[in-house]
Amino acid sequence: MTRRPALILLAVVCVLAVCVGQGAWAGPPTDQLRVQIDKVLKVLGDPELTKDGKIQERRVAVRKIASDIFDFNEITKRSLGRHWQARTPAEKAEFVGLLSDLLERTYVSKIENYTGEKVAFVGETLDSGVATVRSKIVTKQGTEIPVEYRMYQAGNRWLTYDVSVEGISLVGNYRTQFNAIIQKSSYQELVKTMKVKLAEAPEPVVAKRREPEPTAAASLAGELAPARRQTP
Repeated sequence: MTRRPALILLAVVCVLAVCVGQGAWAGPPTDQLRVQIDKVLKVLGDPELTKDGKIQERRVAVRKIASDIFDFNEITKRSLGRHWQARTPAEKAEFVGLLSDLLERTYVSKIENYTGEKVAFVGETLDSGVATVRSKIVTKQGTEIPVEYRMYQAGNRWLTYDVSVEGISLVGNYRTQFNAIIQKSSYQELVKTMKVKLAEAPEPVVAKRREPEPTAAASLAGELAPARRQTP
């Protein structure tokens, strides 16, 4: 399986938090994203959480914030598509856990390797309880990378169920990859592949900050959806 775009949802949030540009746009979905991103920034900037023995606490704190932004059950459901309904409750819970764990294991360790990017929120549209929050990552070189969050309302909260970078839907990419493996082999083989990837992924560590490479933000966007461009 190629690099999975859906598994850097948390990385997207954390990279945005490294150097957040205060855009003028405001609205309930956008405002809630800003609040959570500010929380990530505080966690990343807390010197106490960079000390030995605090890494796990730091990971838990970041993952808690991610769970307040993203609905991993909905992401998994949409990513599996028609194969979701055939799964037992235990299988559904297992797969949601695999996606979440692989995201954390693979990408939290990369958070501090990205600095200097800024983010501006540039628009928000609402349609029948579904919101699209548009933002852009601005690199030090002035390159702008559009990022869209698709959200739905759950009570007084707005939860993200898809992210699109440069027009590439992470859920759409996942759906294509997951369906291909299931069609070629089986759902059990997909689970096996996910577990192998999880075992291969590095344990997150608190890395020493460094200046990003010129294409850091572009690489992030590339990792988000490398398989193919799709209309969500």
